[in-house]
Amino acid sequence: MKQRNLGNAGLKVSVVGLGCNNFGGDRCDLEASRKVIHKALDLGITLIDTADTYGNRGESEKILGECLGERRKDIVLASKCGLPMDDTGNLKGASRRYILSAIDASLKRLKTDWIDLYIIHRPDPLTPIEETLRTLDDLVRAGKVRYSGCSTFAAWQVVEAQWTAKHHNLNHFVACQDEYSLLKRGLERDLQPVMQNYGLGLIPHTPLASGLLTGKYQRNAPLPAGARMTREKRQADRWISDRNWGTVERLSAFCQARGHTLLELAMSWLASRPLVASIIAGATSPEQLELNTRAVNWPLTADDLVELNSVLEA
Repeated sequence: MKQRNLGNAGLKVSVVGLGCNNFGGDRCDLEASRKVIHKALDLGITLIDTADTYGNRGESEKILGECLGERRKDIVLASKCGLPMDDTGNLKGASRRYILSAIDASLKRLKTDWIDLYIIHRPDPLTPIEETLRTLDDLVRAGKVRYSGCSTFAAWQVVEAQWTAKHHNLNHFVACQDEYSLLKRGLERDLQPVMQNYGLGLIPHTPLASGLLTGKYQRNAPLPAGARMTREKRQADRWISDRNWGTVERLSAFCQARGHTLLELAMSWLASRPLVASIIAGATSPEQLELNTRAVNWPLTADDLVELNSVLEA
C-alpha cells in the first residue's frame, strides 16, 4: 500500500484508509468488524478513521478499542468530535469544556493514550475558533493528540482557523476531511485553493457516492437487495437523478473502452488528485475492503484526465 504525507505534515498515511462509520449494529457487529479491521492491517492500510458518533454514539470507537490490541501502534488512528452525543443536543460542539470531556471519553473507548489525528467534525458557530484551537494545542502538548484537522469547514473558516493558529503561535490544522468524488466536486472551487495555500492534506469521504460509483446500480432497474441506497431512502433521494445517471453512464463507457471498472475509476481518479492524502472507504466485509484497495491501481494518464474532464462537464 502506497503511503503519502498528510499535506505538509510529517504524518504518513496509506492512500486508502478504512472508514469505520459502519461499525456497530446489525450490519457490522464486533466479529464482522474484527474481520474487516484485520484485513485492513493485512493489506497495509495505516489510516483508520472513526468518530465518537459512529456506530450509535461510541460503538465504532469501542470496537476499534477491542480489536486493535498491540496493532494500535502500527496505525494512524483518526477520530472526531463535535456532533451531538445525546438526544438533548447538549453534548456537542467545539468549546474547551466539551472537547476536553470528549477526548477523554474517546480515548477510554479506543483503549489508547493518544489519537494521531483529532478532527473537529463540523464548525461550532457558538465557540470562537481561537478557543477551539487553544484547546487542541493543549491536547497536542499534553500528548493526547498528535495532529488536528477539520471537517465540513467552509473555505473562509479554514482560512480563519489557519490565520488564528499562526497569529497566536498555536498548532494548526494539517488536514481537511470533506466529501469529494467524481459526482461531488464542489470543493474544487473554494476549498481547494485554500488547502493548496496552507499545505493541508485532503481526506475525501463518500468517494463512491454511496455506491452509485460502484457499478452495482442501473438506471430503470430495481435497487439491489441490501445495498445502502436500498436501505436508506435519504441516500437514494440524494443521489439518484437523471443528471447523475447520465454522468455515471458516460463514465461507465469511458471505463469499458479502457478495460477497467467504474469502481477503479472512482478510486484511481481521487488518488490522482494532488491534494488527496488518503481516501476514506467504508466496508462491511473483508472482500469489499480488498476491492476498494485494489481499485486505486489504475494509472490514469494526462490524456485520460483531459478526456475525463470533458465527460464530467458534458
